Amino acid sequence: MSNSSSITEFLLLAFADTRELQLLHFWLFLGIYVAALLGNGLIITTITCDHHLHIPMYFFLFNLSLLDLGSISTTLPKAMENSLWDKRAMSYSGCVEQVLFFYFFAAAEYFLLTVMSYDRHVAICKPLHYETLLGSRACVHMAAAAWGTGILNSLLHKANTFSLPLCQGNVLDQFFCEIPQILKLSCSHSYLREVGLLVVSVCSAFGCFIFIVMSYVQIFRAVLRIPSEQGQHKAFSTSLPHLAVVSLFISTVMFAHLKPCSLSSPTLDLVVSFLYSVVPPALNPLIYSMRNQELKDALKKLTGRFSAAIDCQTLSANASQCMS
Repeated sequence: MSNSSSITEFLLLAFADTRELQLLHFWLFLGIYVAALLGNGLIITTITCDHHLHIPMYFFLFNLSLLDLGSISTTLPKAMENSLWDKRAMSYSGCVEQVLFFYFFAAAEYFLLTVMSYDRHVAICKPLHYETLLGSRACVHMAAAAWGTGILNSLLHKANTFSLPLCQGNVLDQFFCEIPQILKLSCSHSYLREVGLLVVSVCSAFGCFIFIVMSYVQIFRAVLRIPSEQGQHKAFSTSLPHLAVVSLFISTVMFAHLKPCSLSSPTLDLVVSFLYSVVPPALNPLIYSMRNQELKDALKKLTGRFSAAIDCQTLSANASQCMS
């Protein structure tokens, strides 16, 4: 028996037992991580460089990409390290930091997705009031509120979770430090504080979910009233990517935390947690770039500038060689 003061490290659940599968998982994780870094980094660079995209929708998308980069960088590099070096250990302080950052990025992203649904609702249902309701100051305040909510959420969960005495060992049935798995190690009835905080978080998340659903009900009603097919297509092209991102994020999180106990198993929990913590940050850039014509045009323009700059450097180098 041990308590939290004597625990110096946690043992995470491995994705595979054989060395060959561990290396296969490492290369798979590396590919996903590089794709997420490139996709989100490209969106951030494109929005920063193209002044035509300096509008509320892309300002929020810029923040979403930042949160996606932070979220996937919190969990996947450690999983890659463990798979590459055949390790399972996570230091106690490292686990605390992972919980702090993961729940910060997850909560901030969820509230930012709620703000983005409000942005689409105003743009389509109240276009004449768009600049009034979503001015630059209002956008900054809403984005700051999402980030601030994430900070508050993570600090509260971290303080509650790691103040509990842990006496059920140090083995976590997960590939990263997840609060429900840490609570299983507690031997104190004070875990009810954390359960109460989780209930409050679920209630606030459900409130955001209802807001998103109601926003999109009104959006679809407004879009179907647009007389021109081109107008409907433009409205859908800016709304459907956000709806797809919201659906992917919410469905995986809900299945991970609300699935029946009869379906729970270490392998299934591992796969589901991977789906909601790793897959959305990697797929979000692809979803937005496939459906949003403005973003695709800006990406083509950026890559064209980059190719032209490389060609100019090549020509300059060749000319200097000829002169010499």
